[in-house]
Parts: sequence; C-alpha cells; structure tokens
Amino acid sequence: MYQAKIMALLFVAGDQGIKERDLAGLLEIDSAALRQNIEELKVKLMTDVDSGVELVEFNSNYKLVTKNEFNELLTKYFKTGLATKLSQAALEVLSIIAYRQPITRIEIDEIRGVQSSGSLNTLLMRKLIKENGKKDVPGHPNLYVVTDEFFDYFGIKDLKELPKIENFEDSSDIGDINGES
Repeated sequence: MYQAKIMALLFVAGDQGIKERDLAGLLEIDSAALRQNIEELKVKLMTDVDSGVELVEFNSNYKLVTKNEFNELLTKYFKTGLATKLSQAALEVLSIIAYRQPITRIEIDEIRGVQSSGSLNTLLMRKLIKENGKKDVPGHPNLYVVTDEFFDYFGIKDLKELPKIENFEDSSDIGDINGES
C-alpha cells in the first residue's frame, strides 16, 4: 500500500521530487519504514520490464525518472513536436502568472483550486516562466514571472498586449462572449 502511495506522490511532484522527511511525514511512517518501502519499490520498478520508470534518490530527495533504455524513444518523441503543446492546466497557470505576476505557487493553487506544481515544472522547463525572488512571508515561497521566451512563444512584445482581464472576471459575460444572453 505504501509503495502505491509513494509512486502517486512522486508522480505528482514531477521533476521537483520529494525530500525523505517530507515523504515520511505525508505517509505518517518513520524513516526506516519509508526507506524499506523505497528500496522495495526501486527493485520492483528496476526489474519490471513493463515499467518505463525508475525511482532515484539525489541528496535524500526522491523522484521518478524514465529508464535510460528509453532515451532514444523519448528523443524521437521530443523531436516530433508532440511535446511542444501546452496542456490546458499549463496554459491556465501561465495565464495566471502573466496577469498576476509576481505570484507564488500557493497563490496560483488558490486561484485554480487545484495543485499546480506539475504545470509549474513544465513551464519552468520550457523557460516560459522563471523564479524571480522570494515573497517576504513565512516560508519565503518562490515568486514566478514570465520570461522573454513567453513573449516569443505568444508573439507579443508587452503584457499590455494581452486581453484585458476585466473581460473574463464576470462569469455573466460568458454568455455575451458566445453571443448568448
């Protein structure tokens, strides 16, 4: 049961991974029990020929990564351009950052009502956003802003070229946008 929970947590954490102490806290188990489950899961994933991922550790930070044997296939995938499309979730996060920057992940999550770290990782990897300092509040979370690549991606020179947010804030306007009342 813990192995499934570990995989679910690491999948959602994406490239960021999760520290050992945080994993143990989330699962409400001690470090020894966590390490035992981690080792069993590592072996299970490594020896499963039907699994394309493995569990790795970097400085007590665990994450799921693709197995090296799939490098050629993944390179082919990225060369096809299929990976260049942004998901709906990533576009939502990107638009929130563009309109509300600088903004923290927690503030983005509050606006969307769901967790956004996976989309943030995607946007950071594509260099459409970047970390730009820390907010002066407890925990000092990262602040995110759009990058020059954002402007290139959307073919604009300035944030003022974005549609006015007021056009989207009142849900009663949705009918008007679609030509309905």
